[in-house]
Amino acid sequence: MPHYLYLVRHGEQQDAEHGLPDGPLSPRGIRQAQLIAERLGGVPFTSAWHSPLQRAAETAAIIAERMPAITPEPSALLFDCVPSGPSPETPSSYDPFFGSVTAAEIEAGRAQMEDATAEFLQSSSADRHDLLITHNFVIGWFVREVLGAPDWRWVSINQANCGLTVLQQKPGRPWTLVTHNDLGHLPVELRTGLPEQLQI
Repeated sequence: MPHYLYLVRHGEQQDAEHGLPDGPLSPRGIRQAQLIAERLGGVPFTSAWHSPLQRAAETAAIIAERMPAITPEPSALLFDCVPSGPSPETPSSYDPFFGSVTAAEIEAGRAQMEDATAEFLQSSSADRHDLLITHNFVIGWFVREVLGAPDWRWVSINQANCGLTVLQQKPGRPWTLVTHNDLGHLPVELRTGLPEQLQI
């Protein structure tokens, strides 16, 4: 039986443009969360986890209101993090980003994501539908991992707020990327979290 992993980025954070590390959802973020909840309403979820940060926890709570059969649990493996540092192949255009991150942050993020992929991408003999509500970089790392791309490529994989990414593993086969950053449930005016030219 197949194992599905549904990856959802949290809704838009209130005052995120001011550089705050965490905070509540904005009114637009609340609506985004309500719409992804409607989109996922028919999925027979086995379990659900979310990042402990407020914006992800609030997104999870809104989703759970529509799906009372599940109780999302916080997981430290889903915290926002920097999954790896640059490599010799990383384009120099990413130097400013990596220059603002400490070696300790990179090491902590690498360890976290090694544990996260071991935990959530383990093979299952049962039919499973697992939901993870987390952050842009974390989802980028999962997608990179499934595609077998070089470590640094997570930084080039972007997710919108409450975009939907689905991974699937069938018995005896590797994980497959079914859909990435699906925004079909969000009208254009609610598509946030991507570079401006991509929010269409």
